[in-house]
Amino acid sequence: MGNGTNQFASTSLPRHLARGLLGFGSMAAGLALVPVLGLATLLLVPVGLVALRGCPMCWTMGLVQTLSAGRVRRECVDGRCELRVPGHAPQG
Repeated sequence: MGNGTNQFASTSLPRHLARGLLGFGSMAAGLALVPVLGLATLLLVPVGLVALRGCPMCWTMGLVQTLSAGRVRRECVDGRCELRVPGHAPQG
């Protein structure tokens, strides 16, 4: 984690959002449809977790990383790390 890579980010925003829609939609449908269609709808929950790669919070962090890709960079100098926007001078 300390190497500055975007380990949760997707290659594109539409792909990441599609994974989120499929993942969260499947999990919500699987739980919401139990009273109507029975326990078999719970099989949608693992489908949703697979789409989110097993971790809804990691998907959320990946969304932030996907949105900020190319806009924000971490720079470390003398053991002190800061987030910087390329092309902007540091403030302070």
